[in-house]
Amino acid sequence: MTRDRPTIAELRAVTQAGIVERPNAEHWAGRLYMRPLSPYVTRLLIGTRITPDGLTGAMIVVGIVAAVLAAWPTLWSAVVVVVLVQLYLLLDCVDGEVARWRRTTSARGVYLDRLGHHVVEAALAGSLGVRAAGGPATTASWWYVLGAASAALVVIGKVESDLVTVARTSARLPAESDGVATSRVPAVRSVRRALRYLPVHRLIGAVELSLLLLIATIIDAVVGGLVATQGLLLLVGSVAFVVAAGHPVTILSSDRLR
Repeated sequence: MTRDRPTIAELRAVTQAGIVERPNAEHWAGRLYMRPLSPYVTRLLIGTRITPDGLTGAMIVVGIVAAVLAAWPTLWSAVVVVVLVQLYLLLDCVDGEVARWRRTTSARGVYLDRLGHHVVEAALAGSLGVRAAGGPATTASWWYVLGAASAALVVIGKVESDLVTVARTSARLPAESDGVATSRVPAVRSVRRALRYLPVHRLIGAVELSLLLLIATIIDAVVGGLVATQGLLLLVGSVAFVVAAGHPVTILSSDRLR
């Protein structure tokens, strides 16, 4: 075995230890099928000159292309969006694995990764508004406005979480420990427990949204019109609003800022 030709078992031991087990950070699709697959791609890349940041950049580009195509209300575009988002998820796994194997993890990489997720998921929500209106060739309508508002709420919800790290760093507090996210308010704790079993907040994630987009498109093809797509946009906007409004409540009622 060399550093450039490890076994899959060795790769998993080095690059995935403590990653798959993270209950709140690892995506369900990662645990279910992408993490078992990603080491095979990582093994092909670690001996090349491709950098982890380059892979993250490719992830962002793939995600943006998926978001652009999502604006066209056709079945082929929905299928391609699902495929591209799966590639986006694969690159999201592989960039970190390459960095951990090469021992080149960095703040720059973390920044690019988070920036990519913010941009791509907001772009998908925004494109859904164009799709719900009938596509890019249609006259701007209130569906455009709802899509733009949903995109803004997606970003706000993500930034609210990131600001916890900013606040703790600015206050020179240590890294968060396990259990600090638990709310001191019983009602909030109950809601968070319910979300573990019914994680509606994940509906605005790229993987879930791409799959729901395909389902809505199939329904629209059967019944005619764009009712299912428009209903999906209303659902996305509602979930994004609840997430953006709920994050400060859960954060401020916990010990995350102490």
